Amino acid sequence: MIIFKDILTGDEIISDSYNLKEIDGVVYEADCTKINVGGETFNTGGNASAEEAEEGVEDTAETKIDVVYSFRLNETGFDKKGYLTYLKGYMKAVKEGLKAKGADDATINDFQTKASGFAKKIIANFKDYEFYTGESMNPDGMIVLLNYREDGTTPYVTVWKHGLEEMKV
Repeated sequence: MIIFKDILTGDEIISDSYNLKEIDGVVYEADCTKINVGGETFNTGGNASAEEAEEGVEDTAETKIDVVYSFRLNETGFDKKGYLTYLKGYMKAVKEGLKAKGADDATINDFQTKASGFAKKIIANFKDYEFYTGESMNPDGMIVLLNYREDGTTPYVTVWKHGLEEMKV
């Protein structure tokens, strides 16, 4: 299995166990599922005491998005202007990260062109996205985008391909 980490923060963002699809050569999308977390009951085999009133137990099961839950992503918020400001700084940091890894000018230019085009798609549908930051909650790190497919019920995440590094497990 390969876990993809944010090149700027080291936060684990996603793994190849989710069906990653490369989009426009600059991002990965992965369909998610909703999972129930908590609310487990355990039978200890003991009998309830006659003196004890039956204690009401609240159902603490919560519905979560599997990628968000598994990688401990934290919801954050942006307005359009704030997101554009963040994205400008993030793209500059990724460009520097690519240079530091020895990427050639063609790769960097390709990234910048494709990232700019994809950013326009995000901004055009800005109201449809939810935003998540990595476990460290570092404001300079990758913001994972969550949206829903056309059916309105299937969640999917979008992550920046060039902002990730592979870690084989």
